[in-house]
Amino acid sequence: MVDYHASNNQTSAGAGVQVHMEQENEWDRDLLLDPAWEKQQRKTFTAWCNSHLRKSGTQIENIEEDFRDGLKLMLLLETISGERLAKPERGKMRVHKINNVNKALDFIASKGVKLVSIGAEEIVDGNAKMTLGMIWTIILRFAIQDISVEETSAKEGLLLWCQRKTAPYKNVNVQNFHISWKDGLAFNALIHRHRPDLIDYDSLRKDDPVTNLNNAFEVAEKHLDIPKMLDAEDIVNTARPDEKAIMTYVSSFYHAFSGAQKAETAANRICKVLAVNQENEQMMEDYEKLASELLEWIRRTIPWLENRTQEKTVNDMQAKQEDFRDYRCVHKPPKVQEKCQLEISFNTLQTKLRLSNRPAFMPSEGRMVSDINGAWHTLEGAEKGYEEWILSEIRRLERLEHLAEKFHQKAAIHESWTDGKETMLNQKDYETCTLSEVKALLRKHEAFESDLAAHQDRVEQIAAIAQELNELDYYESASVNARCQKICDQWDSLGALTHSRKASLERTEKQLESIDELYLEYAKRAAPFNNWMEGAMEDLQDMFIVHNIEEIQGLITAHEQFKSTLPEANKEREAIQAIQAEVQKIAQSNGIKLSGANPYTTITPQSIDSKWEKAMDMVPQRDNALQSELNKQNNNDSLRAKFATQANTVGAYIQAKMEEIGRISIEMNGTLEDQLTNLREYQKNILSYMPEINTLEGFHQLIQEALIFDNQYTSYTMEHLRVGWEQLLTTIARTINEVENQILTRDAKGISQEQLQEYRASFNHFDKDHSGALMAEEFKACLISLGYDVENDKTGDTEFTRIMSIVDPNGSGAVTFQAFIDFMSRETTDTDSADQVISSFKILAADKAYITADELRRELPPDQAEYCIARMAPYTGPDAAPGALDYMSFSTALYGESDL
Repeated sequence: MVDYHASNNQTSAGAGVQVHMEQENEWDRDLLLDPAWEKQQRKTFTAWCNSHLRKSGTQIENIEEDFRDGLKLMLLLETISGERLAKPERGKMRVHKINNVNKALDFIASKGVKLVSIGAEEIVDGNAKMTLGMIWTIILRFAIQDISVEETSAKEGLLLWCQRKTAPYKNVNVQNFHISWKDGLAFNALIHRHRPDLIDYDSLRKDDPVTNLNNAFEVAEKHLDIPKMLDAEDIVNTARPDEKAIMTYVSSFYHAFSGAQKAETAANRICKVLAVNQENEQMMEDYEKLASELLEWIRRTIPWLENRTQEKTVNDMQAKQEDFRDYRCVHKPPKVQEKCQLEISFNTLQTKLRLSNRPAFMPSEGRMVSDINGAWHTLEGAEKGYEEWILSEIRRLERLEHLAEKFHQKAAIHESWTDGKETMLNQKDYETCTLSEVKALLRKHEAFESDLAAHQDRVEQIAAIAQELNELDYYESASVNARCQKICDQWDSLGALTHSRKASLERTEKQLESIDELYLEYAKRAAPFNNWMEGAMEDLQDMFIVHNIEEIQGLITAHEQFKSTLPEANKEREAIQAIQAEVQKIAQSNGIKLSGANPYTTITPQSIDSKWEKAMDMVPQRDNALQSELNKQNNNDSLRAKFATQANTVGAYIQAKMEEIGRISIEMNGTLEDQLTNLREYQKNILSYMPEINTLEGFHQLIQEALIFDNQYTSYTMEHLRVGWEQLLTTIARTINEVENQILTRDAKGISQEQLQEYRASFNHFDKDHSGALMAEEFKACLISLGYDVENDKTGDTEFTRIMSIVDPNGSGAVTFQAFIDFMSRETTDTDSADQVISSFKILAADKAYITADELRRELPPDQAEYCIARMAPYTGPDAAPGALDYMSFSTALYGESDL
């Protein structure tokens, strides 16, 4: 039966309760004159009294007779109240009976009930109306008064409870405690709502009230321990059943099912806790997945950025540069957004865990935000190194191509010069020559030696270029080395042959007496002049690479200096030609017939003039080439200036916005929703600056395409500005996330906007350096201002240390505003705890130390029941039943107090 002790131990409920009981006690005595109603009340009240008296091993048969001596009346009150009354008098005299009844009536009055027109004498005399009125007063006080549903009590609360429980059932409309119960469906609906296994509601018919009533009364008596208090025929045959009888009967149903109501409340609490846990676990899984994907992308990208496989040509390296630019502009930006979103998700998850009193989320090893930031830092370092390597490789390959072309040009000139020289040096023509011819051959050979010495510089240049190509790892170094070696070997051979021929000519020198001095002088002067012209022509055709205006201006200055030497060189040419003219004049004057070309040299006046004309034609060509390069460098300088102007503007903008967002995060006012709206509008305004960034990227691309490697007009680099821009966007996103988390905290903890503003004002007041965090001493001063006793030498230090362990678990020495809000909300609001969840499970388990899977499935929604079953460990206590589950360790694990 129902236990009324817990709710009826109070002695008085105050004046309001007394007034209520006075109204309830104004029962209509005239109605008791109706025999049908009196019969219903007599039966109902008798059954109700016996349902309690049987606990004490007794009962009554006649309600007005059995209470006359007051003994059973006192026993009834002791049973339903759980309190001891004054010791009854055992005498048989009338005065003893009156005294016993008065003790019972005094006890009723002590419970705040005012008895109207009911005296002990009337009860002792067996007055039926007064006895029924007294029992109704007892029922009201001990069975109905404490029923409360949504701030309504007693009759209204009981009626509201009935309406809610029967609302889903067809043909049931409970509006009162009389005719609404005549067809019996309301009684059956109450039972079916709480114990659907006992009633087949769909089989009941509204037109068969007697069957319906008997079915409900029998099921209640058999399975719910509610005695049968009414006869179905009495209710059906009465136009308006007695309200008090029906209320008494229905109150027994309410108390019988109150345990189920507690179970429902407990189930709702568990559902709420489990729903929070499931949502948090989903967020943890999403974080782990996104972190794994981002780390995997970084892991795959870094080897590509660290690859230093050299290419053979500038075009191949520029293709790599284009791939890198595509990576920076297309592939990386989405990953930057993913990284930002990952940090936001992590912060939101941690905030939700703190708000639901759960332990902080610790990602699996290697997937912490710090790990991702470290991997990202490594990625950016690899990017920087890769970009620098590409630029250095392009420079190297340009240098290599220039040197290779210069090598082959000089080698071709040298090979052309040496062509046939070995054959000429191997001739033995002097053996059949006259003395004059031998002398001529000797001098011709001296001229050749002069020419050979002049070519020594070219050979050394060819060897030096080949050496540099080897040092720069030129991909065709093997062919260059082979050609260089061939030239050096041939040069050594020419030196040896030259020495050998000279020795042979000197042996015959004594036989040579005449020599044509003019030819000799011509040869000696023509050879170096010819060599000078060839060198000048080489210089005029020489390729050049410059990177700035100063370098091209240096080349132009050198060229102008060269042009200034041309008049002197022309005089030398005219002097050489005058020697040849003198030879012709002497021959003509003396009638000498020249045998042919100058015996001392192969350089003819015609070849000198021809080369001179070619050199003079090359001079303006060189002028044009240098001027074109000067124009190019001027254009490059203009590109530098454009980039610098835009970079300086963007850099100043980013710096200003970074300082501004720092101030905004500290000085924000208004509601959190207004702050969030303003921050999002501020973010939108920042994003509108993106075209300026794109313009700068365009200038940067033009500079890279123009192979410009330095810029004296600005200290900013594109990499520096990219990092600053990404940092600005990330800072704004983090600030927005902080406000969103504050909204979550406010809504979850029920903190008002005024409280948040007060917290913010207190925090900002002590944040002297506007850093967004309070150092330990600043935080201590803030706590003192809020009324915390942390100044005492002993207890204050202990309390402050405890608080710091909550707001600064990592021991950084600084307290953020979010940690400050979490602490204040934890101090001022109530949250679910492990003990509360354990108590809820204990209700569902009917006070057992374990719970079964069937009980979980009956009390909880299917998905959350299976969630608990899958995670609860088997119960191993001494009273364990088959399939018993340990709900205590499961509950503590939800709050991080033990491992699940």
